[in-house]
Amino acid sequence: MIDTTTTTIDRRPFETLGHADHGWLNARHHFSFADYHDPARMGWGALRVWNDDEIGPNSGFPAHPHQNMEIITYVRKGAITHQDSMGNKGRTEAGDVQVMSAGSGIRHAEYNLEPETTTLFQIWILPREGGGQPSWGAKPFPKGDRSGRFVTLASGFAEDGDALPIRADARVLGATLKAGESLTHSVGEGRHAYLVPATGALEIDGERINARDGAALTGGKTVTITALEDAEIVLVDAD
Repeated sequence: MIDTTTTTIDRRPFETLGHADHGWLNARHHFSFADYHDPARMGWGALRVWNDDEIGPNSGFPAHPHQNMEIITYVRKGAITHQDSMGNKGRTEAGDVQVMSAGSGIRHAEYNLEPETTTLFQIWILPREGGGQPSWGAKPFPKGDRSGRFVTLASGFAEDGDALPIRADARVLGATLKAGESLTHSVGEGRHAYLVPATGALEIDGERINARDGAALTGGKTVTITALEDAEIVLVDAD
């Protein structure tokens, strides 16, 4: 954790992230995950996992179980094909998002059935309460609609009716910025925001954040985000 009285941003450079190369899967972990364990990076508020995955062609994650976790997949390149024990099936393409509320328990498989490597962010957020019926959903989010502004991609708040629903007091936001453009984000008191540029470099209150770096933002702050290069941004704001 960082000292909120003196620091606004804790930058997590890409090269310092946890790393696991399984051949078919080349993964970077922003937080402790699987064999990567860093006591200083166990999560950020309710945000528990942010994996930066590169999945080789015609490979993927075979069926495995989850429970009591909100799992959001943001596809950056290629596509991912989902199948689960509830009978849900779907293919999510680059720029689009899928969410799975594991609830009381679900088994799912995620495969890259494409002839190219698929890259994605896999984000896990703790639900506001355990149990409940598992669910899955996916939705396209055209990048043009996010130009110069944040769009809510997934949300646990009823007022975000166009977003994919999750069972957490959290939002997943996306934006695209042209070089030189800026936007702001206010992190409420007691909340935790975590931002990663999928592409491009940013400056946040004077701190440079390169592509695929992480930036942990403290509550009670409003930050200004300026694109140093054309950039695609994903941000989680959680309790």
